[in-house]
Amino acid sequence: MMDQKRKGILTVLSGFSGSGKGTVMQELLQRHGERYALSISATTRAPRGQEEDGREYFFKTREEFEKMIANHELIEYALYVENYYGTPKAYVEERLEAGKDVILEIEIQGARKVKEMYPDALLIFVTPKDAGTLKERLLGRGTESEEAALARLSRASWETEGMEDYDYLVVNDVLLDCVENVHSIIQNEHKKMFRNQEFIDRIKGELMAFRKENEA
Repeated sequence: MMDQKRKGILTVLSGFSGSGKGTVMQELLQRHGERYALSISATTRAPRGQEEDGREYFFKTREEFEKMIANHELIEYALYVENYYGTPKAYVEERLEAGKDVILEIEIQGARKVKEMYPDALLIFVTPKDAGTLKERLLGRGTESEEAALARLSRASWETEGMEDYDYLVVNDVLLDCVENVHSIIQNEHKKMFRNQEFIDRIKGELMAFRKENEA
């Protein structure tokens, strides 16, 4: 099947806080950006610094966001620290139809909601090689207190309960290896038989026509 006619694959990338999934995402887009689109979330929080509407986020009023909820215009959403965050359905589907593989970087609960709405979605979980490495990364960030970092480590224990819901597990030990593993998984997913039904039906029809000609 030719690349320009293919439909994109909706991919969810999740992982523990400190797994490096954000860095993996950035490197993936830098190395293979022509194939991917990063989903832009809608939020009710105010823009920060140089953030622009439609680039970092779609900035919405609370009324606008709740209208999107009521109209089923979001794939998933959540309320964090009195602000809504969610994934607009139209933005994602436009890019999928254009042939882009759309990546959502969200947590486990959001991933489950995506899978319910899009059963064909691909779920990838990124993790460090062991718990000790995760602890070192969280404590070594220097962006929050030790207490907050340890709270994230404690939360990771609960998040392991949802790991089996994912299709693939990728260990982020060497960054570029991890990035290429994620890229290969997504691109190979396009070769799955159920994602090529249109091609299968077409070639079956063509061969059936040849057979009928020979039997006539």
